Amino acid sequence: MERYNPKLKENSRALRTNMTDAEQVLWHRLRRKQIQGVQFYRQKPLLAFIVDFYCPAAKLVIELDGSQHFEEEHQAKDQARDDALAELGLRVLRFDNRQVLLETDAVLEVIDMIVKGNPP
Repeated sequence: MERYNPKLKENSRALRTNMTDAEQVLWHRLRRKQIQGVQFYRQKPLLAFIVDFYCPAAKLVIELDGSQHFEEEHQAKDQARDDALAELGLRVLRFDNRQVLLETDAVLEVIDMIVKGNPP
């Protein structure tokens, strides 16, 4: 398991309790090893961050972005976060909430291909 800041544990529990609509939709399709039989975790602390979804077997992080992530300030923070996670050998996939809600099957197809080891 990857290292994390233990102070984030309480926040991650709170986030699991208050998931966005998009997170709920995706979690319903990721949980219980529904994709390639691998385990996903939600609101998982990694390093100094809490990632939306994490699959250790595939070394995959999935982030769902709301509209605020399109602002320049957030994009810079997201890039720094992605770079830090990449240094651990993790791949970060980003989807916006609208994609997840309106194109769920397409999002799941991309995730499935990454987990299989056949990135699009």
